[in-house]
Amino acid sequence: MTTPAITMTPLAEARYNPVAALNVKIFADGADASDMLEMYRNPWIQGFTTNPTLMRKAGVKDYQAFARDILVSIPDRPVSFEVFADDFQQMERQARVISNWGANVFVKIPITNTRGEPSIPLIRRLSHDGIKINVTALMTLQQVFAVTGAVRGGAPAYVSIFAGRIADTGVDPVPMMAAAVEMLRCAPNAELIWASPRELLNVIQADTLGCHVLTATKDILIKLGLLGKSLSDYSLETVRMFHSDARASGFRL
Repeated sequence: MTTPAITMTPLAEARYNPVAALNVKIFADGADASDMLEMYRNPWIQGFTTNPTLMRKAGVKDYQAFARDILVSIPDRPVSFEVFADDFQQMERQARVISNWGANVFVKIPITNTRGEPSIPLIRRLSHDGIKINVTALMTLQQVFAVTGAVRGGAPAYVSIFAGRIADTGVDPVPMMAAAVEMLRCAPNAELIWASPRELLNVIQADTLGCHVLTATKDILIKLGLLGKSLSDYSLETVRMFHSDARASGFRL
């Protein structure tokens, strides 16, 4: 019996590529120092992102001390630290302080403050003053368009779309991310980040779409070794796991 030919879509083909074949850069998202140093030893991890929520979760008490200690250990890959002020004057002051901590530092600027006022004028000013920024918490193409115009021609920048949070609302983020890739072509100094991924498939989606970077927490990153794994082998391992756990539990019928 002849096996029928199977035409694989680019996404299906990409799914079986090893990590080394990916074009998208993988960043580690977190603020646990030991986890960050563990990820730094992994050649697949090409940069790091943090935020105040992750720092609070990790128990960070002294923002500057934590950041400076990390930068001593991670001096040669981009690391993003976020401002935490809510008025633009203080955001700018903090951004200029943070930017001086190291040549590999990117300053995260939220797309708005807590009152919903856009950060675009600040973003433009910092970017064209030579400060490397990471504009964060974007979730609409209107925001991407505004940021693209603000950073075009400025210092290297990241534009972080929270694709996972978009998906949490029931909206497919893939069309938006694809449109953002095209939008950013006119700002070659800026790279698009697929932020807040929810599963390993998002790595493949980001790679297929041409996103420059995907940043993920450790629970996603530890699954990278599954890329390219035989699904038949994975199925058998799953069956064996169920069987082993049933025996270990001493189940009887």
